[in-house]
Formats: sequence, C-alpha cells, structure tokens
Amino acid sequence: MTSFPIPVLSILTALPVVGAIALLALGNRNKNLVRWTALAFSLAALVLTLILWSHFDTISGALQFQERNTWVAPLGAEYHVAIDGLGLLMLLLSSIVVPIGIFASWQIQDRVPLYFSLVLLLQACLFGTFTALNFFHWFIFWELSLIPAFFLIRLWGGANRTKAATQFLVYTMVGSIGLLLSFLALFLATRTFDFADLATLAQHGQLMPAVIDKLAWRHVTPDHVAIIVFTGAFLGFAVKVPLFPFHTWLPSAYSEAPTGTTILLTGAMSKMGVYGFLRILLPIFWPQMQVVLTPLLWLAVATIIFSAYAALAQRDLKRIFAYSSINHLGYCLLAIFAVIKFTGGDAALTGEKYAAMNGAFLQMFNHGLTAATLFWFVAILEKRTGGLRSLDDFGGLRKVAPVFTGLMGIALFSSLGLPGLNGFIGEFLIFKGSFPLVPWATSLAVLGLLTTAVFTLGILQRVFYGPLNSQWISFPDLTTRERLALAPAIGLMFALGLYPQLVLAVVNNTAIQMVEHFKF
Repeated sequence: MTSFPIPVLSILTALPVVGAIALLALGNRNKNLVRWTALAFSLAALVLTLILWSHFDTISGALQFQERNTWVAPLGAEYHVAIDGLGLLMLLLSSIVVPIGIFASWQIQDRVPLYFSLVLLLQACLFGTFTALNFFHWFIFWELSLIPAFFLIRLWGGANRTKAATQFLVYTMVGSIGLLLSFLALFLATRTFDFADLATLAQHGQLMPAVIDKLAWRHVTPDHVAIIVFTGAFLGFAVKVPLFPFHTWLPSAYSEAPTGTTILLTGAMSKMGVYGFLRILLPIFWPQMQVVLTPLLWLAVATIIFSAYAALAQRDLKRIFAYSSINHLGYCLLAIFAVIKFTGGDAALTGEKYAAMNGAFLQMFNHGLTAATLFWFVAILEKRTGGLRSLDDFGGLRKVAPVFTGLMGIALFSSLGLPGLNGFIGEFLIFKGSFPLVPWATSLAVLGLLTTAVFTLGILQRVFYGPLNSQWISFPDLTTRERLALAPAIGLMFALGLYPQLVLAVVNNTAIQMVEHFKF
C-alpha cells in the first residue's frame, strides 16, 4: 500500500480552504490579484494531484495514501481517507476543471473575492467527497458542497437565478435526506459507517439480514425492507447525477448559473453522483440492484434518449450542453447497471464487465473535461457578444474567427465521440461491455448517439457556417492568451483519444477489483 510521510490527502483537501481564506483577506481592493491568487491555489492543487498520480501504484487495486483516525467513536465516525484508481481519477478531474472554471470566470466584477473563495471551497468539498471512506465524514463534504454551489448560482446567475438555485438546493437536499436515512438504518444494524466494512458485510450476505433483524416492521416483508433502504440511498445519488426523471433541476441550474460555475457543476460536481453509484451503492447494495435491474436499465435508457431529444429541441447553447451532459452520464449508468447482470460466472462475460467498468471510469473523466471546455467556449462567446448564446444569434463565425471555430469544433467532436478524440474510447468500452450483458438496453441507447450527432452538427452549422451575420463582422478571434489557456484541454483530448492507457493503466485494476467484489 502506497503511503506518504505526510497526510497528503488531508493537505490536498485543506489547500483550497486556505486559498479561500486568503482571497477573503485580500478584499476587493485589487481584483486582478484576487483572480491570480485563486488561479495559483487551484494550480497548486493540480500539481499536488499530479504528484499523487506519479506515486500511485498502478499494479495494486487497493486503497492507497490511507489516513485513518478515530473521530467520534460512539457514532462510528472515523476520519478515514484513501484513494484507489477511481478516487485518483476524480481528484485529477476536479483539479483540471477548477482552473478552467476560474479562467472562464475572469470577467466577474461583482464581489470578486467572495466568488472565487466559494469556487475554492467547492473544490475542497469535491476533494473531501472523493477521498472520504466513512459515511459520517463523507456526508459532511457531500452536503457542504451544496452551499458554495447554491450561492454561486444565487448571487451571480441570470435573471431566473433565484428559482434555479432554490430548485437545485431543494432537489439535492431531498435526495440527501433519503441517503441519510438509509445509512442511519445501516448504522443501527451494524454499528459502522465505514464503506469497506459495509461492503464486506454485503459481500458475505450479512448486511441486509442484520438490517431486517433490527428494523423488522409489522406487515412489511424482509425483501421490502431491503428495497426501502436501498431506495433511499439510490434517490440521493440519482438526483445528483441526475438520472431521469430526477433531472429537472439541472437545465435551469446550468443555464442560469454564471458559465464559470456551470463548468464546475457539469465538469466535477455531477461526477459526485456517478462516483456515489460506484463507490457506495454498487458495493453495498448490489443484491437489491440486481432485484430491480430491469427498471434501472429502463431509467438509464430513458436518461440517454430523452435528454438527447431534449437537447435537440433547445436553442440556448447552455441548455443544449446541459441536456447533453445528462445524456453522456446516462452511458455511465448503463455500464454500471449492466455490470450487475447475473452471468453465472461466465469468464467471457466477466471480461465484458471489466470493459464496461473501465468505460464508465473513462466516460466520467472524458465528459468532465469535454463539457467543461465546451462551456468555456460559451463563456468566450458571451464575453464577446454581451451575453448572447442562442443558435439564432449567430451564423458564419468561421469566416471571422477560424481558430475559435476550429478549437470549439474539436471539443464538439470530442463530445460526439469521434475516433481519435477522448470521447470515443469511453463510449466504445461501455457499448462493447454492455451489449453482451444487456443487448436490448444497449441497442436502444444507440438512439442517443444518433441524436447527439444531429444536435452537435446542428450547432456547427448554425453558429459557424452559412452566411455571416452582419452583426458579427468585427467578431474577434481568440487572443494569444486564450489560445494558450485552451491548449492544455484540447491537447489532453487528443492525448487520451490516441493513448487512453494514460488513464486505463491507472484505473484498470480498480475496475477489476470492483467487479470481483460482487462476482456471482
């Protein structure tokens, strides 16, 4: 097990908090200093994450850089943090997305120290969520993340920001209540909040019998008790992803939030929900997920298809990409649910489960990178046009801004899943692994790919091609600074598209270990 002589994961989580305090101390006297300081702290977190990446033992699928201390013993609360390949990948994604969000928010003029301090606090909550392994400790970060996100939408959002922020908070809080109640039931039965301990009990078939013995309700069968406890936990993660039909808060939140905040919501925060499915729901509740597998698969298919068709009906670029985000995360859920399929120990199908799980990991990272970059281009459009972002507002921009067109085109084709770019390999592995396991659901999900191609090409046609809108004759192309800022994200799309082993080498053993945990 890899370890550091210092508590590196705790330092990583604390670093953005220190940055947030420093920004508030700087005050509003020098806004540029505040922006550069925020960027410096976010880049420092990225450097520290890359150090973790370089020291990570890729051969082992076990937890690494572990820190464990008793916190509140009577409540089963421990300070327990560690990462495996999945946790490390999510730390890296968060460390990449936050600087992108800061760059995209550079034009913010109102309450600048508060804005960027909230961004850094949100980053700290992301780090805490992706490293904590005790529910008590983990749930604090899970809930705290709502506070900076709420205020970022509520204070700097668009005309309907109050409604959007309230809807976001209410939906996610309701989901969190269900999640909390389910884990309280597990704690009353087992006296532990530790994810690994609960997963081990589930693996040996001891978890739900203990819950049923402790919480036997009159006129409620044992099987129904197990499903009720599962449903509460499922609701918390389904709202966060979001899974259809719990998705209705997302388009308003994404479109009304300042675009830099939208980048954080889609690039990193939405991954908290998928991470919860992988880290918590799957290892602990897989027997219950198998019981309701068919409804879960229908929900994943609905998430993929309906969100793609909803994106096709939009004219606002932010709403198009918001629905597109739901669509792309639906593929992750399809892979996760497919892995639950009973295979009778068939070695070939077990190999397909490995592929699907690896695909889900890659899709999470690739979607976060690509979606964040696409919303960054929207922020650039808004800055140059005074806030316009409708398909009907543009046309022919390729003639006056060829570099902007080319780079945004790369990001759009990455979202589409063009071979050679990062979006392709994750979706390919998901479909390769899922089709032998659940062919009917995977076949229906292809409709989402076709619809994604239609609205993606529609964006290219309506915004960049055709006659030049006379209003944009003087539309400026990307500046040198903007090109240099965008270059790492675009370069990473090519790097992962051409050599996905950069990520797969790190996460593969974790994916295998997760599948082996509930092999049956």
